[in-house]
Amino acid sequence: MSTTWLSSFLEAQAAELGAAENTLSAYARDLTDFTDWLSSQGDAAATATQQDIEAYMIHCDAQGLAKSTRARRLSAIKQFYRFAFEERLREDNPAIRIKGPGRDQRLPKTLSEAEVDGLLDAARHSGRNPNDRARNTCMMELLYATGMRVSELVSLPVSSARGDPRMLLIKGKGGKERMVPLSPPARVALTDWLGLRDAAEEAARAKGKPASAFLFPSTGKLGHLTRHRFYMLIKELSVFAGIMPDKVTPHRLRHAFATHLLANGADLRAIQTLLGHADVATTEIYTHVLKERLRELVLDHHPLAKDPTRS
Repeated sequence: MSTTWLSSFLEAQAAELGAAENTLSAYARDLTDFTDWLSSQGDAAATATQQDIEAYMIHCDAQGLAKSTRARRLSAIKQFYRFAFEERLREDNPAIRIKGPGRDQRLPKTLSEAEVDGLLDAARHSGRNPNDRARNTCMMELLYATGMRVSELVSLPVSSARGDPRMLLIKGKGGKERMVPLSPPARVALTDWLGLRDAAEEAARAKGKPASAFLFPSTGKLGHLTRHRFYMLIKELSVFAGIMPDKVTPHRLRHAFATHLLANGADLRAIQTLLGHADVATTEIYTHVLKERLRELVLDHHPLAKDPTRS
């Protein structure tokens, strides 16, 4: 695969499908691994056959790569060759008949309501100063109240928070927008943080620094708090709350949002809209999570489950 082919493919994904930067980076990594392997076999993407692609997949399996990783790599290869065929870079599509390894369906891990309460309380009391504590509280309240992805949270424009909003406009994957309601605690936390943020911004402007367009500004290259920094922050909060850090991630708060809504009677279609899922089938996984949690609850607490003579 020439560099030109790859560049053209990535540009098309970005322009036509609105693929996110992380998605484009994943395509680039997977396709580069594929072409490097072809080169080691004395072949190239322009002339690779179905047998070559199948041999590469066997190579990935022999490396011990997870089924999900192999499925993702094959998906990238399939999309690339479909692009090459449609753009007439090739006269055939060598990947069209190859079936992937599929994906293991694993139930997403989540957090209990008590654990989420502990994290929210930790955010209110953990931080170097009042500004940090207000920011931490606002971020945690917004994340749990809306089920946002962490990338959506850290890049929120400050304009979306003006006027004590009841609803928050979130720009999700592929540039798709959705409206998500804010809980009363989230609105209070947002108002508190906005007042401190604006005061800090005013002081910075007095020193000649430009104003930030983001709700959670940073002096870094992106101009806003990074996903990595928030990931580290939530680990710090888990320690403060007495929860094992490896149990807490930003995405598990998203899972908690969906699972807790479902447990309290929310409609699956409504949860799909709030999460920004294109297909309700993606949202249906939370029904399985809820069933598994109920099963564990019975096994852990029902007296019949604990008494072997009566089971």
